[in-house]
Amino acid sequence: MKTSKYQVLKTIALCVVLLAAARTGKAQVFPNSYINVDWQVGVPLGSSLADKASGWGMNFEGGYFITPAIAVGPFISYQTNLETIPRSVFQLPFGVTSRYTWLTDSVFQPYAGLKLGANYAELSSYYYVVKQYNDTWGFYLSPEIGVSIFPRPDYRFGFHVALYYSYATNSGDVLTYSVNNLNNFGIRVGISF
Repeated sequence: MKTSKYQVLKTIALCVVLLAAARTGKAQVFPNSYINVDWQVGVPLGSSLADKASGWGMNFEGGYFITPAIAVGPFISYQTNLETIPRSVFQLPFGVTSRYTWLTDSVFQPYAGLKLGANYAELSSYYYVVKQYNDTWGFYLSPEIGVSIFPRPDYRFGFHVALYYSYATNSGDVLTYSVNNLNNFGIRVGISF
């Protein structure tokens, strides 16, 4: 059922937040790295299947700073967009993320990033107790700009805000609806450590 997907991801997010809160002093779990846990709002562009903005999304990412300004690491996120008549697009992109950060010793640490990977998407239409769906896979590309805000830069626990655009090559058909590529833009808000 649709609820079980969200329960698993909410549990993972809660565990990450509790782990971050349990850290002691100035010690960082992974030196020279970052971890972001974000809630995301996604707005689909050009989709006739499900075109409503939705806050049913999360983003988990981490990276290792190979230089003081450049980081590389993994990411996974999910986003569900709905339509007034019960139709939905569930996306689960995952892959590699990279970023370039300016002002690395400052309270405000702006960055530009790029995510590359695979995207699983489920295109669904519900009627009464029956669900018609199509599972698809595609390539995922997502540039973003954002800022990590650390009230105490030496403490590495703060807030994260980002604007993103995502493009996926997924395509499929459900009933009379056809989807060719998935485009979204949105905002991510969360914690960073």
